[in-house]
Amino acid sequence: MSFGNRLRSLRRSSGLTIDQLAAASGVSGRAISDMERGHSRAPQTRTLAALAKGLGLSAGELDELESSAREQRSRGGSDGPRLCELPRAVSDFVGREDHFERIKAHLSDSSGPAPVVVVHGQAGLGKTAFAVRLAGLLDDRYPGGQFYLDLRGTDETPMEAGEALVRLLRALEVSPRRIAETNEERSSQLRATLASRRCLLVLDNAANESQVRPLLPGEGASLAVVTSRRVLGGLEGVLRLPLAPLAPEESARLLGAIATQAVGAGVAEVAALCGNLPLALRIAGTRLATRPSWTVAHLVTRLADADRRLAALSLGDTGVATAFALSHAQLTEPARALFRRLAHVPGVGFSPEIAAVLAGIGPDEALDGLEELVELGLLQPEPEGAVRYRFHDLIRLYAAQRLTIEEPPGVRAATDRLLTTWLLETAIVAGRWFEPGYGSLPAGYAGLVPLAGLEEAGAWLHAEADNWLGALRAAAAAGLDQLVVDVAEAMHWFSDSMVFWAGWYEVYGLSRAAASRLPDRHQEVTHLNYFAWAATHAARRPDEGASIAMAAYDLATELGDVKEQAWALQYAGTAWRFAGDLEPALDAYTRAQILAGEAGDHDAYVQLFQGLGLLLGALGRPQEALEMFASTVREVERRPVGHRPGQSALAGAHTFASEILADLGRWEEAREQAELALPLVLDGGDNSLVGQVHLTLGRVRAALGEAEAARADLRRALELLEETQFAKGIELARTQLAALSSA
Repeated sequence: MSFGNRLRSLRRSSGLTIDQLAAASGVSGRAISDMERGHSRAPQTRTLAALAKGLGLSAGELDELESSAREQRSRGGSDGPRLCELPRAVSDFVGREDHFERIKAHLSDSSGPAPVVVVHGQAGLGKTAFAVRLAGLLDDRYPGGQFYLDLRGTDETPMEAGEALVRLLRALEVSPRRIAETNEERSSQLRATLASRRCLLVLDNAANESQVRPLLPGEGASLAVVTSRRVLGGLEGVLRLPLAPLAPEESARLLGAIATQAVGAGVAEVAALCGNLPLALRIAGTRLATRPSWTVAHLVTRLADADRRLAALSLGDTGVATAFALSHAQLTEPARALFRRLAHVPGVGFSPEIAAVLAGIGPDEALDGLEELVELGLLQPEPEGAVRYRFHDLIRLYAAQRLTIEEPPGVRAATDRLLTTWLLETAIVAGRWFEPGYGSLPAGYAGLVPLAGLEEAGAWLHAEADNWLGALRAAAAAGLDQLVVDVAEAMHWFSDSMVFWAGWYEVYGLSRAAASRLPDRHQEVTHLNYFAWAATHAARRPDEGASIAMAAYDLATELGDVKEQAWALQYAGTAWRFAGDLEPALDAYTRAQILAGEAGDHDAYVQLFQGLGLLLGALGRPQEALEMFASTVREVERRPVGHRPGQSALAGAHTFASEILADLGRWEEAREQAELALPLVLDGGDNSLVGQVHLTLGRVRAALGEAEAARADLRRALELLEETQFAKGIELARTQLAALSSA
């Protein structure tokens, strides 16, 4: 037995930890650990005597230990062959505690073949550092030794399985003369050797399953930890651990461990600019540590320039772009083209249809290319819901860099126009499903996206909001004014399904500006009105909303446009109601409803009952408010109201009536109205209204003694209202939950 293994065996037989032996012998714990792991020369006589005393060895045991030490010294080196030693561990490792605990739990529950853990993810996540850290944490479990092998999976020519087998067998002290000739026999030999020992193998940077499979232990108590940029989905019966970027607080800890200047508010910004990627954080922290005169603000300034960020995240022979390039080099040519063109996507996430448009290929072919990018860690699948993908921020910058290098400006501009046009044309088709004058697909529609109904159209508009908004910006910058107006017009009734989305302020700001440059002034007043609505709801600036609405009223009066006068007064009334100016709001709503009736705008007419009801409720006139909500239901039934506006009016009427009834303690009536509202608000898709209905149901059920059902409704309400930042509802939901908890 080698010296290190003998010392470890004796220590464990004595029931001592390394720290306890260090205290008993006077030899440092680090020195003992190095001896056991074979990272130092065998000790001389004085150190051996101290260890023997600490271990309480008999004379015979001391002789055996001294014999092992002499044998090692006679070989002129450390304990055993210096093959497959673990790399140096980083002293400032942070995070991943949940992953370590999951592995330990897996090892405790493991039965059958020797366990295998596959740690995978994109470049720069610290997979090697994680594996080495894990080996250190599990050191006591594997007295047979810990062995490391870089399989060079990102090299142009990865290590062959045969060579890897030879290296591992030699590291396990199998004589070169006894190593088998064929890979199949060597693999069997490796499994047999590991079956009788408790060893830990770190198989780093694996290229593929066929390279790794022959290296895995079979039966026994050994452990193999495989790291790879690929998922290695063909390996069966393994524990897969996908690494993600660090949490922001972990990133701050890592930066602080590397550089003493890394303190204060700017550290979070540095972490965000590094995408919380350990490699990027380590480079950024080292830049700061090696420049004592720099502050965190200096580093933020250097990283803030997106065009230079990758260059700033390079130091010596290490760089973020260099790490990404190793994965990029393994892509097929079609996947490379797709990768760089995805840099055109304006939003964070995207669908296979967007990829298909960019690459000029079919959706199935695009999906294959996207999965190739995922396999190499250059793209991330969205964790839930529809099939969607996203870049890590730094990989997106790398894709943009490749795009600039590999495609001429004219081609890039044409691709941008292609994507912008497709996104906006699809957005118009989807949005018009919600418009009273449309509500169906245009004849001959053959788009890539299935938009066969309100549900599909709404889902696409929600999912791609950042992308079609980005395309709208591009169209506005290109002077495509009518297209900008057409898109914004198609969103008018759809916007009710996400009322408080901040993007509406930009959408209608762009369309208001575009409409003002067009000859049709009725379009201008319409989009000025939309902008007033967005200022109040999306930007939550009711004073600005009221001012814009009254400017729209003046313009509509000048044009003799009674319909838009009514809408302007409605938006002004809502803005004043939000601001707490209730009497001017009441006057505006009343005048608006008269004008809407004169103009024959039935959609606006029924909507105004909601505003009047809410306002009367705020004025302390609940019975009059309830009458207004009841009028909504009657008028929707008797007037030729568009389907979507009618559904919206009914949803609001039942929702707000249930709230007032709950405030009055009329619980059964409140329940009835809330239950009428729930399917309508769910169909409308406005999570703020859905949350308000669940809040009322929770209040009702709590009052009627249905505690468990009340808690479920209130928790759901709180989740939705926090998402939409509805402060009054959030406070009430929390108060109700607290009351139930203390009851």
